[in-house]
Amino acid sequence: MNKKDLKSFLDEKVIQYNTLDFIESDPVQIPHLFALKEDIEISGFLSATIAWGNRKMIIKNSYQMMNLMGNSPYDFVMSHSENDLARLESFVHRTFNGQDFLSFIKGLQHIYKNHGGLEAVFSKNFTGNFTGDFIGKTINLQNNISEFKKLFFEIEHQKRTQKHISDPMNGSAAKRINMYLRWMCRQDNKGVDLGIWKNISPSLLSCPLDVHSGNVARKLGLLTRKQNDGKALAELDLKLRELDPLDPVKYDFALFGLGVFEGF
Repeated sequence: MNKKDLKSFLDEKVIQYNTLDFIESDPVQIPHLFALKEDIEISGFLSATIAWGNRKMIIKNSYQMMNLMGNSPYDFVMSHSENDLARLESFVHRTFNGQDFLSFIKGLQHIYKNHGGLEAVFSKNFTGNFTGDFIGKTINLQNNISEFKKLFFEIEHQKRTQKHISDPMNGSAAKRINMYLRWMCRQDNKGVDLGIWKNISPSLLSCPLDVHSGNVARKLGLLTRKQNDGKALAELDLKLRELDPLDPVKYDFALFGLGVFEGF
């Protein structure tokens, strides 16, 4: 289909899936449990971190994370005792284990105590460009994600824990962090994305690229690269910005919905 028809088709799918009904089957429901800004962003960050694998298990284990923190994630991050941390050691989601959870709590405390919080870190220096074939063509937050990872792991931690935050500068599509940024930054009053961060324009966001959205994007001619990596994300970024330069990541709802719910 031509560009006009493709945009019309995808816009209709965004309307279909970007509704409150989407929340009940998606881990975005976790940050919706909270009212305090810091609770929303911490619960969202932790839920997005374990958002791979079976969606029901992701949601179940995200709720377990919140329960282990007394359903007050910000207070837990800032005021936990060693005894509080001990009860996290039994947590497991796939390869993310209790020691990883402990390191993430300490990393989050470090971000809030020493770097002004999650929004402040992700809001700094909008200078990030993809390296490689697309350098200079797409302004996005991928460099910010890489810098965030460096700051987050300034704390003492096991090296294995670093794998749970992707680094776009190493060629990753950073699906989970890009999904988290969509949750925090998109402000469209549809009720799915929370839009609590006001210092980052949705125009800078990148699509959470995974096997579902990637396969649909290829079938629709939005993506030619076969791997779901950083270069593929840069290619998809360019195409989605042509369809809507102000809110390109709204099309994540269309691509994901077509792939997961319709088997497109």
